[in-house]
Amino acid sequence: MGKTLYFDSEMLDIIKMKIDKDVKMRPSTDEYFMEIARVVAHRSTCLRNKVGAVIVRDKRILSTGYNGAPHNMEHCLDIGCMRDQQNIASGTRHEVCRAVHAEQNAIIQSALHGISIKDATIYCTHQPCILCAKMLINAHIKRVVFEESYPDREAINFFNMAAVEVVQLESKIEEK
Repeated sequence: MGKTLYFDSEMLDIIKMKIDKDVKMRPSTDEYFMEIARVVAHRSTCLRNKVGAVIVRDKRILSTGYNGAPHNMEHCLDIGCMRDQQNIASGTRHEVCRAVHAEQNAIIQSALHGISIKDATIYCTHQPCILCAKMLINAHIKRVVFEESYPDREAINFFNMAAVEVVQLESKIEEK
């Protein structure tokens, strides 16, 4: 016959706290889609930054993108970074880069497949640059969620002027 266990109220409180903590470990919707953006970033072929983006509407993924060379072109992983070769600082001279940004690729993928991203949210591992900000605004993205800051304050100003909600999540990326 099985044993009967008896717990005092203090032990029951400890058990309840443990259960509550475990239940609260379920990620929020923003955390969930940001985690997916982090996974997408692993596909990046950029030597400087691994960036991922996920476009979502009504809790459904519409498109994903990561930064890398255009279709049928050699990747920086294979031939080197032209920005490094020219000593171009991060956050400057975006036009001197082989890569298509993650946000741009996510927009392009949705267009290629005929998927409207109007009124969607984009989850980006890094703050969008000014070029991506303008594209996201014109694509009618209504909300931008990112983790890592980027040295481009003007992008945030553009989002604010266009009434696009911007949220920075606390980074879950572990320091090396």
